[in-house]
Amino acid sequence: MEAQSSNQTFKLDNLFNVKGKVALITGGGSGIGLMATQALAVNGAKVYITGRTGEKLDRVVELYGKNIPGEIIPITADITDKKSIEKLVQEISSRETHLSILINNAGITSHSQTVEHEEPAELRKSLFDDPASKPEEWESVFRTNVTQLFFTTTAFLPLLAKGSEKEYGWSSTVINISSISGIVKVSQHHFAYNASKAAAIHLSKMLAHEISSSKLKIRVNNIAPGVFPSEMTAGESDEKQKSFIPKEKYEQKVPAGRPGKDEDMASAVLFTATNQYLNGQTIVVDGGYVLAAGTV
Repeated sequence: MEAQSSNQTFKLDNLFNVKGKVALITGGGSGIGLMATQALAVNGAKVYITGRTGEKLDRVVELYGKNIPGEIIPITADITDKKSIEKLVQEISSRETHLSILINNAGITSHSQTVEHEEPAELRKSLFDDPASKPEEWESVFRTNVTQLFFTTTAFLPLLAKGSEKEYGWSSTVINISSISGIVKVSQHHFAYNASKAAAIHLSKMLAHEISSSKLKIRVNNIAPGVFPSEMTAGESDEKQKSFIPKEKYEQKVPAGRPGKDEDMASAVLFTATNQYLNGQTIVVDGGYVLAAGTV
């Protein structure tokens, strides 16, 4: 009888259970952030979403927050500003005793640069002389894609620690949405963005190590998406705050022959959030893109 009862632990509801968990997702208004929001809220989590545009966040609640087991709660915040991050911590602390899941998703890209030049003067012209290629852009990209990841994660450590204390067997988790752009050896025509994502992946590994070394039961992992529909990859979103990727964006680049679906990202989020034995890892969800492009 005991052997039979152990089968219950293998049920999907137990393996990927986020019911009652408190989550915070930065950049949760569209794209991959919205996919993560739906994945958690539909399965019973209370999900706080942040972004700079309150109207976009309110629209998520209107479209996707009704008649679901969980809850979606919008909070306007600028996570590139340290004072704003502290204010966000105070806001969450005033509403919750703990935080179970933190997903650092907010990010920006950099402008496109042509690299298909064989003459050094032409390559310099594209990479150095280009008026849009300037240190300020690199600083902005790194501030959003790397710096805020560090400050947001460290600011929420006390609440995350309380999340681990609340439930036996659960360790609170930080999931950083990086990118395969931080793994592949090609620039994909945007050096600053790819460099920032590589930095984000390494920063996540360092955070996982140092937090674990401090004996805190908080896991830190990456999800590195390939070609997924978002405002960053598609340039826009529709009235449902979803995006569509034209075929030329992924044709002959993705062995799977298609961009990632919402469900592909949702299952990765649920796995990474709930697997208590996963720490310091990067989960690549890319339809085989990295296999074709090659890694660093």
